[in-house]
Amino acid sequence: MPSPTSLTYVGHATNLIEMNGLRILTDPVLCSHVSGFIRRQVPLPVVHHKKVDVVLISHLHFDHLDLPSLRLLGYQTPLIVPSGAAYFLHRAGFIQVQEISIGEKIRIGDVQIEATFADHDGARRPFGPTVPSLGYLLRGQQTIYFAGDTDLFPEMSQWAHLLDVALLPVWGWGPTLGEGHMDPERAAQALALLQPRLAIPIHWGTLYPLGMRYWRPQFLSAPPLLFAQHARQLAPAVKIHIIKPGQVFDSFT
Repeated sequence: MPSPTSLTYVGHATNLIEMNGLRILTDPVLCSHVSGFIRRQVPLPVVHHKKVDVVLISHLHFDHLDLPSLRLLGYQTPLIVPSGAAYFLHRAGFIQVQEISIGEKIRIGDVQIEATFADHDGARRPFGPTVPSLGYLLRGQQTIYFAGDTDLFPEMSQWAHLLDVALLPVWGWGPTLGEGHMDPERAAQALALLQPRLAIPIHWGTLYPLGMRYWRPQFLSAPPLLFAQHARQLAPAVKIHIIKPGQVFDSFT
């Protein structure tokens, strides 16, 4: 009998999903800083050092595709990446890289992984490639939607009532948000379209620009609370569970 599903919110968009005997890691950011000026403000759980079976990359922005973090996992770690990204990662030394496009499915063990649309710019500036941004549907013991980084889009309604868990971004790594992101209210609007049994806010409380941790610290803690408030109004049937970076959630049944 498969072991129960569990989720470790490592922080930002990094989640360790343990399901059907697999350890699936999303968008690993496992270092103390990203790109020199973005810092991690919470301790890193030691769980990431254990072997993972597959890594899902949603897009190529530095806070989602962090090469030093991937090197910590090892060059042999299997990576699933958006179509067009494999060449970039092969050049960086990674060996097991599989591309996927929107709507395509890959089966690993007893889990089916499907790439979904994400409304987000996928360019790795200034000199990296431009590839689509993705979300992922994981179908195993549970059906889990990892949205990656995205704005609200109406086609989310196609998964209404089909999801056990939705992992939704509710903020970013700074005091303001650019295009292609959901703030707490828009994430709650997405929840009204998706109608999962359970929603867990992600993409908050982990990273901050150098010097801004003490200037406007509320952006590190307020987004999931505001998301829960809006969700009570817009999607009252959906259970909300806030997991702080580093915490484990295993109450899926």
